[in-house]
Amino acid sequence: MSRPLSTIAPAWWDYTTLEPQLLQDAARLSEKDLAQLSRPGFEIKFYDTLAEFFLAEALEYIGAWKASTPDNPVGICGPIGPTEQLPLVAQLVNDLEVSLANAHFWGMDEWFLNGREAPESHPLSFARADKELCFNKIRPDLAIPEANLHFPAADVGEYENSYSQARCAVMQGGQGEVKHWAFNDPVRRVGEFQDAPPTPAEYRQLGTRVVELHPLTLIQNARTSGGGNIPLVPTHALTVGPKQTWQADKVSIWHPGHHDNPFGMRLSALMISKNLPDSSVPMSLLADHPNVVFHYFRGGIGSCETEMH
Repeated sequence: MSRPLSTIAPAWWDYTTLEPQLLQDAARLSEKDLAQLSRPGFEIKFYDTLAEFFLAEALEYIGAWKASTPDNPVGICGPIGPTEQLPLVAQLVNDLEVSLANAHFWGMDEWFLNGREAPESHPLSFARADKELCFNKIRPDLAIPEANLHFPAADVGEYENSYSQARCAVMQGGQGEVKHWAFNDPVRRVGEFQDAPPTPAEYRQLGTRVVELHPLTLIQNARTSGGGNIPLVPTHALTVGPKQTWQADKVSIWHPGHHDNPFGMRLSALMISKNLPDSSVPMSLLADHPNVVFHYFRGGIGSCETEMH
C-alpha cells in the first residue's frame, strides 16, 4: 500500500508521509524526554544561554584545528545556518593565536545557478558568508591557506577528493524545517520513488551533488535570508553528500530554536534514538552514523501544544 501524500507538497516526500503514530509520539516529547533519548552513538546536550550555545559551537572549530599537524591535517565542515558562531571562531583564533597553517575547512553548500555554483558576488553566496563572517576576520599571520578552504562547485570531483586530503573531525549542521542537514532534502515522488522514498542505503550512497530543493526549504530560506521573498531563492543547490558525511568522525547538529520548529527538533531526535531511518526525514538517516551529537538551546525547545496566535 502506498504511503500518504505529503500535506505540504504532494509531489514530494517529507515527514508528513510518516505513520501518524510516530508523529504523535514526537509531538508529546518533553524536554526531559528529549534528554533521555541519548544512547551509545547519539548524545543530546543542552545549553542554558545562546552565548554558551554558540561559544560551544565555535569551540568545535578550535578543537579540530588545534589537532591538525603537517603530517596529519584536520578540518571541520561547517554550515551557513546557524552563522552566529562564525565571528566567534575568528575571535578565538586571533585571541588564542591558533595557527591555521595546517587546518582545513569545508563549506557544506552553495547555490546552483545557470549551470554552475553561485559566484561569491551573489548576495546569498555561502562562500562569501563564510569569508565575510569568519575567515576575512582572522589575522593574516594565522590565516588558513586558501587551498585549504573547500567549497562545493559544479565540478564536484575536487571537493569530494578534498575529504581524502585531511581528516574531517566534525561535520556541523543545523536542521531545516524539512529535516535536512546541509541541503540533503527529501526527493520528488516520481519514477522508482513514486510509492516509497529511497531506502536509507540508497540515500547514503549519494555524494556531493546538485539537488532540487523541497518547497519547504525554499520557503524557509526566503524567510531566514530574503525577508520572505521566495523568488529570490534559487531552486537548486550544491550540497555535501551522505558519503562525505560518513567520512566525518562526528556529526554535530545545532538547534538554536529558530531554524526548525519544536516539533521538528523532537521528531529527528526520536527517529535517530529509536533507529528509525527514513529518507523522507533525511536527518533520521544519522541513526546509522556512529557518533552524532544534537545540541539544544534550552530556551528554543518550545512546546508542541496547540494554541491560537
